[in-house]
Amino acid sequence: MLIRFEVANFRSILTPVELSMVAVDRDRKEARPVANLGESLLPVAAVFGPNASGKSNVVAALAWLQTAVQDSLRFWDDEIPTEPFAFAGGESRPSEFTVESVISGVRFEYLVELDRQAVRYEALFHYPEKKRRRIFERDGDELKLQRGLGNLSGTRELLTARTLALSIARRFGEPLVSGFARELLATQTLGLRPRNRRLPAYGRSRSTMRWFEDNPDNGQLSLPGIEEMDTPSSTDRTQALALLRMADLGIDDVVIDEYEIPYPEAGIEPARTRTQRRIRLVHRAAHERVPFDLAAESEGTRTWFQLIGPVLAALKSGSLLLFDELDASLHPTLSMQVIRLFHDPQTNPKGAQLVFTSHDTSLLNHLNRDEVWLTEKGQDGTTRLGALAEFAGERVRKSQNLEKAYLHGRFGALPEVDRTAILRALGLIG
Repeated sequence: MLIRFEVANFRSILTPVELSMVAVDRDRKEARPVANLGESLLPVAAVFGPNASGKSNVVAALAWLQTAVQDSLRFWDDEIPTEPFAFAGGESRPSEFTVESVISGVRFEYLVELDRQAVRYEALFHYPEKKRRRIFERDGDELKLQRGLGNLSGTRELLTARTLALSIARRFGEPLVSGFARELLATQTLGLRPRNRRLPAYGRSRSTMRWFEDNPDNGQLSLPGIEEMDTPSSTDRTQALALLRMADLGIDDVVIDEYEIPYPEAGIEPARTRTQRRIRLVHRAAHERVPFDLAAESEGTRTWFQLIGPVLAALKSGSLLLFDELDASLHPTLSMQVIRLFHDPQTNPKGAQLVFTSHDTSLLNHLNRDEVWLTEKGQDGTTRLGALAEFAGERVRKSQNLEKAYLHGRFGALPEVDRTAILRALGLIG
């Protein structure tokens, strides 16, 4: 489970911001005790704030780091695709990332400092018996390994200035390294949109189609860390269908079949065809059942269908799901149901975690104070991230309506609307 994530100099984030999953109110069934950590961890964290305040950049930073570990060995030959803050000298400063997780009861800490030219610092530590021990530590081109991990020595031979040591070391099968890397790479991401066409897209998620396929190994993406999901069972299909029906969209079943598409070529008769697979959702009305192509469904229905696979994969493997704008195209009741799936120990027995951004303040009524984070953008354009629990302390715990308190500006993180400038531009005032 994720303990905390810290990032600096990424997009609108210049000075370090930290998102912590450590529970403040531990006497709740949602908080998961971790014996060796001495703390309880939360299955849900939500980030609220005005438009352009940097909410998406918080989850994007973690998705970027995951993709970096996956791709640096293969794609970072010429340049590291960092996204530093555009002002205040951000372009000349390194970006920094820190991830702390607990895996099989042991705390791990991974730190990276890099710019477009090189990885300046990188380290992976663990805390057996609560004492910090180095697995590997890299300062520039110099790499130090923990004693007894000689099977990682091949990492030095493949290491370059623009390659993450973790990207290399995870391939040598050392359990300490591969276990942490598998946890990080199992993270799924939904809702993030490409910001710059020059940069590779990052963040991956599990395809919902696999849960309904008769032949689930037909060329679909396999995510490291959740290999056990490669062959969904009939029980898995039942769960996916139950989740689809829960939305009360009038959908009774899912059909995945193939159809032929003609594509004419000059001088060739008859026209050739190619086979393409399609998803159809079977709607029921009275005594009729009619399948509709997924593309013909409403945006809300497509969004709900697409999140079923990632949500069930996270719950089954106990992994992390990042969701930018959970409320986009979804009714608040459905967003609340997703949160409830992660909250409930019965549906989430392995400690899967959901970190999401949202504008839907009604969701605050389904969250505890230590699950809410707020972003604001300063006068210098930088994003600040703060915990609601730290902002208002006991006052929040006793509040019965977080939504009302938020909308009344008690916690800040609301858009400032200047009506005067708008009215003047429209010529309605002098």
